[in-house]
Amino acid sequence: MAYLLVKHTVEDFSKWKLGFDDHESTRKENGSKGGMLFRTSEDPNSLVILLEWDNIENARKFSESDELKKKMEELGVITKPDIFFLDKIEDVSF
Repeated sequence: MAYLLVKHTVEDFSKWKLGFDDHESTRKENGSKGGMLFRTSEDPNSLVILLEWDNIENARKFSESDELKKKMEELGVITKPDIFFLDKIEDVSF
């Protein structure tokens, strides 16, 4: 499995979340299989997004697109995102 991990801070989580939800079909069309949203306990506007992707190439293409950069600006992303492309190597259970 391929994953895209993004960490950034937004001006207003509620505003950002509406736009993120509206952007779901675009992510899906580009290979996203869904994922999880997290925010830090210290700052509700500091977010970590982990999205499963069909392959790393599509995740990279999507993350580097001008459309996504414009959307992030519109939704109030105020820090440069930290972006990681991850390959799942195993599940760990206890």
